[in-house]
Amino acid sequence: MVGKSKKKLIASLAHKKYRDKNSLFVAEGSKLVNDLLDAGLKSELIYSTKENAITEKHKKLITQIIDNNELKQLSFLTHPRDVIALFRQPDFSFTFGEHRHNLTLCLDGIQDPGNMGTILRLAAWFNIPYVVCSPDTVDAFNPKVIQASMGAIAHVKVHYTQLNDFCQRSNKELNLEIFGTFMQGQNIYSLALPDKGIIVLGNEGNGIRAETARTITTRLSIPKFERPNGSSSIESLNVGIAAAIICSEFHRSTFC
Repeated sequence: MVGKSKKKLIASLAHKKYRDKNSLFVAEGSKLVNDLLDAGLKSELIYSTKENAITEKHKKLITQIIDNNELKQLSFLTHPRDVIALFRQPDFSFTFGEHRHNLTLCLDGIQDPGNMGTILRLAAWFNIPYVVCSPDTVDAFNPKVIQASMGAIAHVKVHYTQLNDFCQRSNKELNLEIFGTFMQGQNIYSLALPDKGIIVLGNEGNGIRAETARTITTRLSIPKFERPNGSSSIESLNVGIAAAIICSEFHRSTFC
């Protein structure tokens, strides 16, 4: 049976204040938990409904086998998985300039945890090592972000800072081009894109804020392909989908 103090600790990690205070985050499901363990992240406790939910090399890390009812009480998911675990937050210390030779994603006020998780997953897939976020972007260790990122949190370094200053310095001091996504901009399919630079993605509803937009050196757009009759109710793309297209195009230039 899980003790009251552990239940209270797990429940508190729904809130950023307590995630920061304890330097912990929650992950659920055998695949995600095993992937994080394989990536070298340190678990503080693991509760599972069955021993074989954790691979043989990590099985000794299971804190306790519990029943489905207890797991349901602990879980943040609508449909609980077979494992819930607490992990130490990885070290995301960042020194300005270490991104000078890479592509870096900058998130300007992304609010939806699912979008954030998707973008982290894309960064890991395309080997983009840094995701730099405005202070009001959703917390990378939010339980919903962790679930959506599918283990990417172990492979991408996330840093929170004022984006307009970060982008200005990256351009002036490191000579990095600052790309931003807009409805009106240069057709991304027509450009020769570099293998390093800053890619800014804006808020789901408002896009890139004005002070960040002033730092953009190249405005990009993903052209909409009109229907034959010219009618369409689609006005914009989800930021996660847009991020996938943009990351793919930047890497296409590397191989073509």
